[in-house]
Amino acid sequence: MAKIFSIALSFLVLFQSFSLDLSDLAHIDELLEHAEFHSEKYGDNILEFLSKHYGELQKEHSENHQEEKKEHEELPFTQHCCTHVFTAFVINKTQLPALKISGLVDFTTNFYYLDNYASIEKFDIFQPPKRA
Repeated sequence: MAKIFSIALSFLVLFQSFSLDLSDLAHIDELLEHAEFHSEKYGDNILEFLSKHYGELQKEHSENHQEEKKEHEELPFTQHCCTHVFTAFVINKTQLPALKISGLVDFTTNFYYLDNYASIEKFDIFQPPKRA
């Protein structure tokens, strides 16, 4: 199940990176109808049709065939949307109220060291022998 979900998400990201939308997929039938129209009227094959509507012949075709303008607007993959938003977020020190933080714990009175061990040097038993 996780594999299917990850593959579906991968395809979703792929389609969105190509700027494909579900409304474009709904207009595929209009693309096919318009391709058949070009095939019957102008004798265009599929590559010429794609070149006239999405390629290098697009400008020339739109200038010469103004009567098909409404049909050209309904073709899929022609609505390009590009949005650039620049946002500046600046925080000035004068805008922020000064926060006064009081100390919760006094660290100076927290630590008391007591020497619980007597000095070992005081006992003679632990001293090295004085004569060898």
